[in-house]
Amino acid sequence: MRAVLFDLDRTLVDLQSHTDYGAALRDVESLIGKWEDPPTPATDWDTPTRRCMDILVALSGDPRWQQVSDLIAIHESSAVPRSYRMPRLSDALSESDHLPRAVVTLLADGPARAVLQRHRVNVPVLVPRRTDLRPKPAPDQIVEACRLLGVPPSGSVMIGDSTWDAEAAAGAGCGFLGVPATSTGGSRFPRGVATAPDLVQALRTADRM
Repeated sequence: MRAVLFDLDRTLVDLQSHTDYGAALRDVESLIGKWEDPPTPATDWDTPTRRCMDILVALSGDPRWQQVSDLIAIHESSAVPRSYRMPRLSDALSESDHLPRAVVTLLADGPARAVLQRHRVNVPVLVPRRTDLRPKPAPDQIVEACRLLGVPPSGSVMIGDSTWDAEAAAGAGCGFLGVPATSTGGSRFPRGVATAPDLVQALRTADRM
């Protein structure tokens, strides 16, 4: 493993559990109306969270994408003070300190930076959702993170809590390890996807990949 890529929400910290994606969805639908969800991987996210992320996927390349992202980001930012660290975060950051590393997240730039700062997560490269990259489960964000780190995806491992992370990693040709989100009772991954019980064990397993 030459580099490690971390998902952020429910992998390093839990912001999602405190974000009112129901209100975000109402704001988005008041702007663009009802929206047919695109085919995306099954997740354990609640329906409003899933629909907000699905709309961002469906609108990729659409001029309304930034407006929708900004509406959702208002609610994500409001949740930052209530967010909390996932288990063994400090240990994982210490253990990976010698590696090139990045955070690749579906959160918008503002709330992503705010929550990283709040929890003193010092990772040099952040690739949030942004208008010029298709969001996960497309591979674009992972490819961009590897470009910024100067490493090939094939020499990197993504650590995340969802099937969207796993599919994005596979599309980029990057290794993947799932860490079930204990804050929601544990994520479910398809058979054959490698998992670890916490961030430290994920890093140690990734080091052998």
